[in-house]
Formats: sequence, structure tokens, C-alpha cells
Amino acid sequence: MPRPRSLTPDQLASAALAVLDREGLAGLSMRAVAKELGMSAMALYRYVDDREELEGLVVERVLSAVDTTPPEPGTPWEERLRIMVGRLRDTIIAHPAVLPLTLTHRHRSPSGLRWSETALAILTEAGLDGERRVVALRALLGYVIGAIQLEHLGPLSGTGTVAIAELPSDAFPYMAETARQARSVGVEREFFGGLEVFLRGLGA
Repeated sequence: MPRPRSLTPDQLASAALAVLDREGLAGLSMRAVAKELGMSAMALYRYVDDREELEGLVVERVLSAVDTTPPEPGTPWEERLRIMVGRLRDTIIAHPAVLPLTLTHRHRSPSGLRWSETALAILTEAGLDGERRVVALRALLGYVIGAIQLEHLGPLSGTGTVAIAELPSDAFPYMAETARQARSVGVEREFFGGLEVFLRGLGA
């Protein structure tokens, strides 16, 4: 095994991200990342203490690509939230295996914290504070994360929708009809249509 070279945190994160993109979350291990870097697993421990630290580097590597700059102040708050959510989605859907890690490492990622800080500022300007603002931010993140997982693991264009559409209408009339309609709904319409429902409720 070649002698380990000096590596930066970004190089470590890039190698771990390559493993995640190729093998999924279950394939992420110190051994797999070490192999990606061309070193032994023991050599990798010279750079990170454990897999948890490596995961944190990957989350920051991905979320650092999100533009957290506040949208134009004169824009309605709903549109500013749409912009912030769109930026986050565009970044994460390129690396869907990272999504669960963004939850467990949300307090360790400066970029993730900056995104939430901007979103909270917009919610505050919309008149939300206290517990309502807490719930609003959690619900917003819950929608984004859940919608991306549905898009990745159970897309409307997938075999699951086809199977549901073929259910007997006497037993599942609404499920069968809805599934038949769902096959014509694109991913953008699904995601941003759901976001509209959320924003309307938030402004009520």
C-alpha cells in the first residue's frame, strides 16, 4: 500500500461523496473511502477519527454548494422561500444518498446552518415568531427532505404507481384513481405543487 499523501478535508469529502454516489449510504465505510483514496483504512484514521467525522465532511461538502444569500428583499416572502427551497433541492438531488446525513449532521454544517438562518429571517419577516416559527422551519425542512426521498425512492413514474393504479376500484377507489392521474404529474410539478400547499397553509 503506498505511503499516504497529505490530504485536505475537501479531498476526503470528495472521496467519500464518490463512494456514496456509487454505492449508496450502506456502502460508505472507512475502508471504502480509504480504497477510493488509494490508502489503507488505518492511514485514513490519521485524517479523521471515525466515520461520523467523515460524514460531517461530506454533508458540508454538498451543502457548501447551496447559495444561502438572502433573495431580493422586495420580493414577497413566499417567493423568497421558494427560491431558498429550490436552491437546496437542486443541490441535494444531485447526491440523494447524502440526504439522511443532512439530518444527523445538521448542527455541524456551517452551510446548512446558514441556509436555515436565511430561511428563519424570511419566516420572521412573514410575521412568524416563537413556537410557530420553530414548527414552520421544521415543517419546511420536513417537506423538502420527504419530497426528495419520495422523488428518489418512490417516483410517481415508477412501478409502484402502476401497481396502485391497477388495484381493484371497489376496494381502493381513491387510491386507484389517484395513481392513474399521478402518472402524468412531472417531478417539478409534484415538488413545487406540494410546496405551494405548504406555503398557503403557512400564510393562513
